[in-house]
Amino acid sequence: MRNKKLESASGVLLTDQYQLTMAQLYFRMGLHETPAQFDHFFRSTPDYGIHEAGFCVNAGLEPLVEWLDEAVFGEDEINYLRSQKGSTGEQLFKDDFLSWLKNDFNAKAISLYGMPEGRVIHPNVPIHVVEGPLAIGQIIETGLLNTVNYQILIATKAARIKQSTRGELLMEFGLRRAQGLGAIQGTRAALIGGADFSSNVGASRITGFPPKGTHAHSMVQVFMGLGEGELAAFEAYADVYPDDCLLLVDTIDTLGSGVPNAIKVFEKLKKNGHKPVGIRLDSGDLAHLSIKAAKMLDDAGFPDVSIVLSNNLDELVIWQIITQIQDEAESYGVDPDHLINRLAYGVGTSLITSAGDAALDGVYKLVAICQDEEWIPTMKISENVDKTLNPGNKRVWRVYDSRNKATADLISLYDEDIPGQSPLILRHPTMENKHRTMQKIEIDHIEKLLVPVIQNGELVYDMPDIQAMRRVREADIDSLDPGVRRLMNPHIYHVSLSQKLWDLKQSLKKKALNNNQIGS
Repeated sequence: MRNKKLESASGVLLTDQYQLTMAQLYFRMGLHETPAQFDHFFRSTPDYGIHEAGFCVNAGLEPLVEWLDEAVFGEDEINYLRSQKGSTGEQLFKDDFLSWLKNDFNAKAISLYGMPEGRVIHPNVPIHVVEGPLAIGQIIETGLLNTVNYQILIATKAARIKQSTRGELLMEFGLRRAQGLGAIQGTRAALIGGADFSSNVGASRITGFPPKGTHAHSMVQVFMGLGEGELAAFEAYADVYPDDCLLLVDTIDTLGSGVPNAIKVFEKLKKNGHKPVGIRLDSGDLAHLSIKAAKMLDDAGFPDVSIVLSNNLDELVIWQIITQIQDEAESYGVDPDHLINRLAYGVGTSLITSAGDAALDGVYKLVAICQDEEWIPTMKISENVDKTLNPGNKRVWRVYDSRNKATADLISLYDEDIPGQSPLILRHPTMENKHRTMQKIEIDHIEKLLVPVIQNGELVYDMPDIQAMRRVREADIDSLDPGVRRLMNPHIYHVSLSQKLWDLKQSLKKKALNNNQIGS
């Protein structure tokens, strides 16, 4: 029964009440089937307090399409909506509107354009564009934002952590600290963004990656409680998993007993023809302990077993650990580069919760509506100029400079031939006197970013696997300037408007202000 309720809550009813009340208003006014266009974008990159991201990584498109396919108003959903009452006790949603929801609503009766998953994305650039009947576009807003924003957030955090590891093995360990079933989407996003594997068995199954993990302190405690001790626990684990033996060595005394006992077990494994995997450190000064443990393992003849670090890691903690190893390892007779290359990382809470900034500022805004077969651009005007929308039916382009580095994302009107423009003018989105002009010789190539995903209700996009998404992410990050990739104080990546879009935005803004003056 509980699963049935959860299914109902996560289907088409995964929406805010005002989406439904607005949809009924459109139905009453005969506007519900009016073609409309909505843009999904985020306003700013995650700010983790003492450091801010210079870019984000896209994730969530495939789960969004799956949700759209399952978002149906069945009998249970209709009965629930029929039971809602207004303040006077009358039925809030009328039967004719409910009949339309049941018989005519189709969440996929839209055209959807989107950024492929794994692509690097930037503030104010449309990530998804929805074109379709006004009421449908309105109702699916919340589900789209809920599905995609969180995955972008986690994919971005994973990319930053992966960057800090210098490409070494990264495992996502966050299931026990995640927000309920959000852990499934979070693990998926982490795998796209940079995690190589996850301890989450269920999510690993559906994503096609083998789950990874070691053992808990409790296993050692069991043997201690039975009077057999840490060494007996390690030996038992090695007997059961002789070719996958990775031992957690800090239950009692990391350097006094944990590593020495692990070495004893590794020697037996080696003698019997097995190759030990490594040890895990989960507490204490991880940099110092890594150096000391590496020295002990090297001296014992195990210079290549892995040292897995866990416990409250994030991108800055990992950066600090590596920096400390570089500074201190040689004084203990340990090659710092070799040690850094044998490290692996298990990151839990900080990754799965995007610690420091737990929500992406992703929004979904109406930008155009069709009347008499003509698209009319619309815009929201705000006293905060950064929140004034970019109106109309648009395209997004990525401009690569003569070094083949991504130098700007350019938002244009749909009918503009951006690659054919020379010189190319890139206008600042809000500052009137700030623009940039690029001559043809300064441009390597210009790439169109949005791809058709659903067209007139039909899926037209082949979803890539996560490995392909990872390759896209790696290529996109490599194409960024080093300053934009920085973990701390990144350079601001340029997001610009075409001259034609800039002119339209200023014209609509002036017209709206003139038409809405008090007393006019």
